[in-house]
Amino acid sequence: LIGGAVAGVVFASSVPGSVEAYPIFAQQNYKEPRDPTGKIACANCHLASKEIDVRLPQEVLPDTIFKATVEIPAKYNKRYQPVADGSKATMNCGAIAIMPQGWKLAPKDRLPKALKKEMKGLAWAPYSKEKPNIVVAGPVPGERYETMTLPILSPDPNTSKDIDFGKELFYFGGNRGRGQVYPEGNQSNNNQFFAKETGTISAVDGLKVSILKEDGSTFEQEVLPGAQIVVEVGEQVKKDDPITTNPNVGGFGQ
Repeated sequence: LIGGAVAGVVFASSVPGSVEAYPIFAQQNYKEPRDPTGKIACANCHLASKEIDVRLPQEVLPDTIFKATVEIPAKYNKRYQPVADGSKATMNCGAIAIMPQGWKLAPKDRLPKALKKEMKGLAWAPYSKEKPNIVVAGPVPGERYETMTLPILSPDPNTSKDIDFGKELFYFGGNRGRGQVYPEGNQSNNNQFFAKETGTISAVDGLKVSILKEDGSTFEQEVLPGAQIVVEVGEQVKKDDPITTNPNVGGFGQ
């Protein structure tokens, strides 16, 4: 019998046009999605924390298909986030499962009909050719896939002599919505923006906020599309005071 211990982990970020969770960003930028401290790569772009829930059997037999259930809860039908052009859209979600060596995504031709139905068409894929024990899913509509089902095939010690049976650690992650930082390091518009200088608001023109400083000079600060500016002309602000609302309603769970 193989005992199971569980930790949690998905990643995501976003590109213009939708509020999505993109494992592809982590796949392109990180050979190993989990660093030695246990941090998952998606946490570098998704700065907000949101819990996930994972369920696994405590014991499984060799060469057996079983399921892991990953819940990524959110009010998907009510919560909206800005896309790159500033308009609002519902959140997508994504997930990652980091399994021990030898454990992998169950092959389609061995999936029981009941398990196929429970998956609701969700497609999982290997993180890379070199790491078939790590799989990702998404971006997919959050309202439909708030609960994700992952079919796992346990290893067969008769064909894999390097497999030792005992307690194993699985790591899962889940994300909903867009990140706050792109892989290149630049901010997305799914952020709250803060005053970069101290002074008096002298003008608000579209996405530009002008701050009259004490020395008489004017500092112009531009926020990104979709930002809801909350300061008015004549208002005093200090450096790092919020000048917009916080549009982020998503987050990453590990």
